[in-house]
Amino acid sequence: MFADRVRIFIRSGKGGDGHVSFRRELYVAAGGPDGGDGGDGGDLIFEVDKSINTLNDYRYKRKYSAGNGDEGGKRKMHGKNGEDLVLKVPEGTVIKDAESGKVIVDMSGETTRFTVLKGGRGGKGNMNYATPTMQVPKYAQPGRPAKELEVLLELKLIADVGLIGFPNVGKSTLLSRISNAKPKIANYHFTTLTPMLGVVDMPGNKGFVVADIPGLIEGASEGIGLGHEFLRHIERTKLFIHMVDGAGVEGRNPIEDIEIINSELRKYNEELVKRPQIIVASKADAFAENEENEVITSLKEKYEPLGYPVFSISSVSGKGIKELLFKVRQMLDELPEETLTYEQEFFPELTEESEEPISVYYDEDEKEYVVEGSRVERMLGYTNLDSEKGFDFFQKFLRNNGIIDELEKLGIEEGDTVRLVSLSFEYFK
Repeated sequence: MFADRVRIFIRSGKGGDGHVSFRRELYVAAGGPDGGDGGDGGDLIFEVDKSINTLNDYRYKRKYSAGNGDEGGKRKMHGKNGEDLVLKVPEGTVIKDAESGKVIVDMSGETTRFTVLKGGRGGKGNMNYATPTMQVPKYAQPGRPAKELEVLLELKLIADVGLIGFPNVGKSTLLSRISNAKPKIANYHFTTLTPMLGVVDMPGNKGFVVADIPGLIEGASEGIGLGHEFLRHIERTKLFIHMVDGAGVEGRNPIEDIEIINSELRKYNEELVKRPQIIVASKADAFAENEENEVITSLKEKYEPLGYPVFSISSVSGKGIKELLFKVRQMLDELPEETLTYEQEFFPELTEESEEPISVYYDEDEKEYVVEGSRVERMLGYTNLDSEKGFDFFQKFLRNNGIIDELEKLGIEEGDTVRLVSLSFEYFK
């Protein structure tokens, strides 16, 4: 099965904790602190692998974690860094935040490797906190936590030209005729259930890539059938070959078909219907002389004034195909060369400590004021409240983060109890 959209949970590595220890050596009566720093956590990285073309590998395993950093050791030993985790994806994969749907990175063009989640930094060992007035620091910094995120991976094919149209109008047959692609071809609806790419060779190394998009139907923009899955793959294409059944084998009206498909493009993404189109009436070998003239004439009268060239082709006999390909090449030469890429909208790295909320409230049951939050927990982890320096740092933390102001707004008075995580103390100005 062709998987082009999956949802996975990713996690970077946690930073290792700093270590608390003191030198204990022969002939050294009172060794100083020698606790080493913790190792950094591993990064979560995405990388393009051009040998794969689907997201099948992510259909069965949904959770991915980088390695945690090791704790620091005695004798100033630095903890081992956690292993990075590199996830391979096909070119054209767009990685989004699953909750907001915003783009984190588009793995296209020059972007072949991208770190989505940085590992937590390792904590500093107690050797870093020795000062002339604090010669035996008994605390170390805990490692920074891992970052977690649920992401959506969407594969959007990268092609110059998109073949669009209703099912069974000859798109797969044309692709097999003009390129090296070998799609399944049969005379029934929805033969093509997965997008196909083919490379068209042209003189002077001026070839281009064509994507056979599975047949669209009315209501595709609302997700009817496999609408969204198919429409996703035409977002990057620069121009469309819009195919219709010129022979009327299906008993359809070519102009009505074109209008329906263009309406679906417009509903899905207004920009799509603004892209250049070439109208192609297929199965010209089945036309009677007067029928060919009538079909092609009506298409030209309707669409050439709108700037859509009209061609009649036969993928069986080859009629009109050479002229069509040269027109496609000419139109591509007039369009910008760069591939459409999606700009970053969501920045996981901005979820830093300064963004983490601190909750301040009054607990009616316990009759005490409560201050909670991961930043508070980390601050207490590396602050020695028994020392004058540590207690001064503690007071500055409360004041600089607006905690004192919040407590006073809640009506705190001297002598009231404040609980910070597991630490309780009496409040005094």
